[in-house]
Order: sequence, then structure tokens, then C-alpha cells
Amino acid sequence: MLSIGVLLASVGCAGCPSEGEGEGEGEGEGEGEGEGEGEGEGEGEGEGEGEGEGEGEGEGEGEGEVDADHGDCGPDGAGPGGGAPLYGDPIVGRDLFRDRCTRCHTIGRGVHHAPDLLNEAITRPAQFVKEWLEDPAALLATPEWASLDDAWPYAMPDPLLDCQQIADVQAFFEVQATPLDPLPPLVLTVDQQTAARDLYFNRCAGCHGTYRGGGIGPNIADARALTIGTDGLRSTIAWGLPRGMPAWVTGGVVTSSEAEVLAAFLQLPPPAAPPFSLVDATASWQLVVPPASRPTSPQHGRDWENFFVVVLRDPGEVAILDGATHELVAQLDVGFATHIVRSSATGRFAYTVGRDGVVTMIDLWSAPPSVVASARGCLDARSVEASKLTGYEDRYLVEGCYWPPQYVVLDGATLEPLARVDVPRDTFDTAETLNEVRIASIVASPFEPLWVLSLKETGYAALVDYALPGFPIANRIGAARMLHDGGWDHTGRYFLAASATAVDGRIVVIDVQDQQLDATVITGSIPHPGRGANWLDPVYGWVNATVHLGEGKLAVYGADADGRPEHAWQVVRSIALPAAGSLFLKTHDASPWVFVDSPMASDPANARQVCVVAKATGLLDRCFSPSTVGRVVHFEFDRAGAELWVSAWDPEGELVVYDAVTLDELDRIGGLETPTGKFNVYNSAHDVY
Repeated sequence: MLSIGVLLASVGCAGCPSEGEGEGEGEGEGEGEGEGEGEGEGEGEGEGEGEGEGEGEGEGEGEGEVDADHGDCGPDGAGPGGGAPLYGDPIVGRDLFRDRCTRCHTIGRGVHHAPDLLNEAITRPAQFVKEWLEDPAALLATPEWASLDDAWPYAMPDPLLDCQQIADVQAFFEVQATPLDPLPPLVLTVDQQTAARDLYFNRCAGCHGTYRGGGIGPNIADARALTIGTDGLRSTIAWGLPRGMPAWVTGGVVTSSEAEVLAAFLQLPPPAAPPFSLVDATASWQLVVPPASRPTSPQHGRDWENFFVVVLRDPGEVAILDGATHELVAQLDVGFATHIVRSSATGRFAYTVGRDGVVTMIDLWSAPPSVVASARGCLDARSVEASKLTGYEDRYLVEGCYWPPQYVVLDGATLEPLARVDVPRDTFDTAETLNEVRIASIVASPFEPLWVLSLKETGYAALVDYALPGFPIANRIGAARMLHDGGWDHTGRYFLAASATAVDGRIVVIDVQDQQLDATVITGSIPHPGRGANWLDPVYGWVNATVHLGEGKLAVYGADADGRPEHAWQVVRSIALPAAGSLFLKTHDASPWVFVDSPMASDPANARQVCVVAKATGLLDRCFSPSTVGRVVHFEFDRAGAELWVSAWDPEGELVVYDAVTLDELDRIGGLETPTGKFNVYNSAHDVY
């Protein structure tokens, strides 16, 4: 990412409004030539379209049709059709800088995500600066400037400035010779603090932590937030960051006023988070349909093992669709911001968990499928998993909490809370005690009565023995900090989990059979594999892979410890992707492809893109956009692996269905509000990924 030293204020533009402001006289009318001159600011002549007149001290303004394509400024500063020189307003430019640029840059306050512009020694000519602000990617694509961003982990995104705005920012840079301090935070009322607390908990805590200490996202505790400042916080919330921070304001999720309140809230000490006891969990339990009143066989003729349970995130619902006919079978209320769906060992029951910690149990045999029980074991949660060992099918369910630091075991048939267990809060490497430890992914061993829980902040994988009274942690295996999501290798022996750090992010390889850490595989910035993907590579045997939030890369590593031990647990293919911000990848034995998304990319076009890698060659085959709305996210195959389903995450969302071999589009299923994750019953019950 490039910073600018000495900048000039004048730049030409065609198709932008022709404006003059300053001390002096000026007038112009009609299409053709206009001239204005005077003392001080605002002197120049040229051609421009528009009408208007002004005289004396003040403004003379003429506006025509504004072309939003800032590329029309033209490489020579005059525009392809000619145009009057624009004179930048440094005050407007300062406000634009605060809004668009402080998410990465400071002026005189040190390096943040990009250089401190006051201390940048490189001086660039005004024409270069203009072209850089118009389209950074275009300059980086030229041989002359290709190395400009080598010192930074990602290229500067397009700041989306029109021609006049570029001139304004340049004018501000020219006159700003001293540090720019951020604006003071808003003084919050009690109601605003409460609203900001709830907004943070619902939108931000999942990545940054209840106490803001970081996780997938960076540390933004009050001391760090004060360093970033009001401008930087608001800009980041509004525009996002290339490494996966969503653009909450420009994406329409958070308002500008909410962002201002949230920026002030972050600069205050975090409020104390409350506990949640087994008594609280039991009080929340609702048994809607007792086991004795449930059907003893499916009450419909559909292939329920090929149902898709689709998360409709914003309305707090799931849609159940028939994988054979694509028909909507049921749409059920399951609570706030459902995160995942897991199947019981037999597949009959679907368990959902929301970010409010509510677990809901759905009976897929009833006609139509219906909610039969619910319970809340946490105030915030992301994961549940059933007992899957033979003899324990559908007997127990574990919910891992983001807050408080605990897990809760529920009866698999009724969701009655059975036990609440605090997790250890000491770290595996330094033995320090943390105030926050979140449980991220959970998997169930196919060979032993064990759940494997990722204790994110401490770096431990905890093995919970559900055959023992009280469901204790039987062992902990130290691996790496920020353990996040993960899944099994193709054998079910090795748990492969992401250490989701920005620098040297890695996949840890835990041998659950021998209960030891076998390896760590450095893959890239903020790996985020979901449950990952397993396939047979023609050169390296069985492999597993991860995408990344922090960079555009698919890292493929050997996972065939028996057949190809010389390649096991090392990166064998590194495949460049168009953008950072990936969340999921998916494949199936029946498909020749590996599919990856990038819904958290800061560029909306990249956020709607799916990329496809060929298993036969290990090469990126193509990228395409399944939808023109929202963000494209998450993949799931039908039971046979013949179809691939992908979500367009939008208030007017849809599911797009493809042939998993030919990639031909088969269907579009519309009328779904914010569809995200999709979980095929058979694949979820049998850990097919």
C-alpha cells in the first residue's frame, strides 16, 4: 500500500460537476466554455457542461450529469472528452480522509494497517497520485509499479472517490503538514451505552471477543481503541478491511449514527459480562413434544436423509428443503442469528444453535418437520455436536459457549440440561490465566466416546469423555493459540483445526487416537476452513485444505500419513485466489472440483464470487458469480454428491443449485431472507466433507 508525500491540488475531470468556490468573481452559462478568475482560490479556465452563474465573493456553481466512474478523470488529467480543472477543497478532503482512509492510515500518529502519511518519505508527482487514488489495482498491474505493495500484506483497495473528491483529498494532503488528531468520541447517554453494548455483542464479539481481546479479529480493547481513535474506528466499521472485516455501514447492516456510538463505546472499558448457571439453563428448557408423543417412523414419503436445513440468519429461522425436488418442506422459528446446524448420529434430529446460545431440536420424521424442544446453555454460542459412537447414538448433545467460558451437556432426546462444566482458562504455552476462553469448533470421534473442543484463546484441544459421570475433560492437548474451526481428516483419526492468527496462521494436526499433537502446518493469514475438505490428489494422495480470511489463498496440505508419509502435514499446493475474505471450501468424492467462497471480501464483486479448483490438476479452473445480490457464501452437496448448493446472503436471497460435475446451473430457489449455511442431513450425520 502506497502513501503520498507531496501532493498537488489541481486535477482534470470529464463527466464530473464543474464547481468553483473562492474569493473572486466568476460566471459561466450553458454548454461550452466558461471562465472564472479572481484573487485567491479558484482560478482557471476550460470546457464543461452545465448551467449556473455566480458573481462576487462566494460560490459559482454549474452542475451537469455526474458520471460516478472516476476512471473518466483520464490519465492525462484532462479527461477523455476534456473538462475544466477541478480545484480541491482541503476541508472537504479532510472529512473524506477521516471517513475513507483512517481505517488504514494515520497522519502523524504512527503505522496502523498502512504507512503513516506524515512520515512517508517517498514523493510522487500529482499525476501519479491522481491515478493511484482513481484505481490502485490498475497501477499495481503495470510492470513499473507492480512492487509498490510488496511491504504490505494486501493491496490498497479502491477508495471509491470521484474526480472532485480526489482533488479534495489531494488539496488536504498538500496543506496538512502536522499530525491529524482524531475527533473526540461522542459522550454517550445511558441508553446509547446499552444500545452499543447490545450491538457489539450481536455483531462484533464473535470475532473480537466479549472483552475485546481479539480472536479472528484483532484486539480492540479500550486502550487499543483509543490508539485507533474515533476516526479510524468509524471508518473501519463503515468501510471494512481487506482481511475480512465487513463493511457494516456501506453494507447496510449498521447505520452511520450507530457506528459513531459504537466507536465511542469501544473507547470505554468493557462492561462486566454476566454468568449463566445450570439453574438458568434448566429454567430456559422447553419440551414441546415429549419422546413418547413423537412418531415411531417417518410420517411423510420424502427422503428425509436428503433434506437440506438452511439457515435464514436475520429472521432467526431455518428452511427445510427437499434435496430431490427442491421444494420447501418447512420453515421454522429457531431464534436469534442461527450459526450452524448439526445432525444427530441417526440423522433423525437436527440441532440448531444461535448466537444467543439457544439450542433448538427439530424432528425430521414429523409431517411437516417441527420443533420438539429447546434450551439455552450459554449467553453466546457457536457450536453443538451430538454423541456419535455406536451405543451412544442420539443420547447426548454438547453445546460449547463463547460466553461464559463453559460447555453444557444436554439430553439428546429432550434437550434437558444435564451438566455445566467450566473450561480451564490457562494457556498452553505461558500458563497465564485468561478472563475469556471461547469454545469454537466441536467434533465427535467415530472411535471413542469423545468430543473434541477447540478452546480458542488458550490453544488447547479438550477431549470430553461423555461416557463418564459429569462429562469431564479427560485430557487437554496443547496446540496453538486462537484455535477456531476444523474437522476430521478422511480417516477420522486426526482433528485438523485452524489457528486463526493474522501472521503465520496454521492448521494443527491432533492425533485423537494417541491423544497428542502431531504437527502444525503454516498456511497463511487467518485460515478459516469451516470443517475443511478432504480429497484424493493424483500426486500427493489424500489431502486436506483451508481458505483464508486474511489473504487470497487456498493452502492444500498432505493428509495421507500412511499412503504418502513424505508429504503428510506439509503444504503441497498453494493456489492464489482473487481476494481475501474466504470462509468456506467444500468438495465431495463424486465431484471433480473444490469450491471456495470469499463473502467477507471488501469488494462487493469479489464477495459474490465462487472459485473452482480442479482436483486433477490442482489449478484454479474458473471463478464466477452465481448471483447479483448480497454475498455468496457456503456450499453443500446433496446426499449423492450430484448437486452443489450455494447461498446468496441477502435480504432477498436465493440458493443456486449446480450440477456438481458439469457446473451447469440446475435451479434457483428464491424467496429466502438472508440464507447462509446449508446442511444436508446425511452429510452432517456422517461427517462428509
